[in-house]
Amino acid sequence: MEIFGPLWLSVQLALVTTFVLFLIGTPVAWWLARTAASWKPAAQAIVAMPIVLPPTVMGFYLLILLGPYGAIGSWWFELTGSTLTFSFTGLVIASCIYSLPFAVQPMQNAFESLPRQMLEFAWTQGASKRDAFFSVAVPMSARGFVAAAVLSFAHTLGEFGVVLMVGGNIPGETRVVSIAIYDHVESLQYGAAHQMSLLLLAFAFTVLLGMYMVNRRWSLR
Repeated sequence: MEIFGPLWLSVQLALVTTFVLFLIGTPVAWWLARTAASWKPAAQAIVAMPIVLPPTVMGFYLLILLGPYGAIGSWWFELTGSTLTFSFTGLVIASCIYSLPFAVQPMQNAFESLPRQMLEFAWTQGASKRDAFFSVAVPMSARGFVAAAVLSFAHTLGEFGVVLMVGGNIPGETRVVSIAIYDHVESLQYGAAHQMSLLLLAFAFTVLLGMYMVNRRWSLR
């Protein structure tokens, strides 16, 4: 069925984006949670901007940045001979930027709720800051990591404006499920659009229900 190609591409994009966001977002969230720098509000505002910016605005500037004459796109083109725009790699970069707050904010909230005494106790027992982070902070912030993973994955899966502007609509390369739904609606193929939309609707509900159920169980411990 035609639905499986865009759906599988969307799942791949969401998985890669979520993985990259964990690598990038965890240190950012930890720094935001622990720092007392005067410019912390500015850093938080930058991280949160994708939440309030229209996707077309962000997509437009990412298109310029990642294009063959952009700051990042030109460097990539010289290195690889291919463009970042209208490619899966470009979609990953755009998705990571657009979904960044959905990964950082849950982890930051979890880190901020950690009792500082727990970390200080680990330090007094000879643990380095890195050891204390992985042995104390990460396990105690598991709820934040779960929420970050779920929200990042689900948000990436449902992206439209940013992926359309940066990736276009290339079958097998950048035609994710949200773009496929838009195509079907434009061509008045409401049956196919309904099938894909219903699948995403069911997925979104299942993912959010699972996250809230896990959070409820943790709260009752």
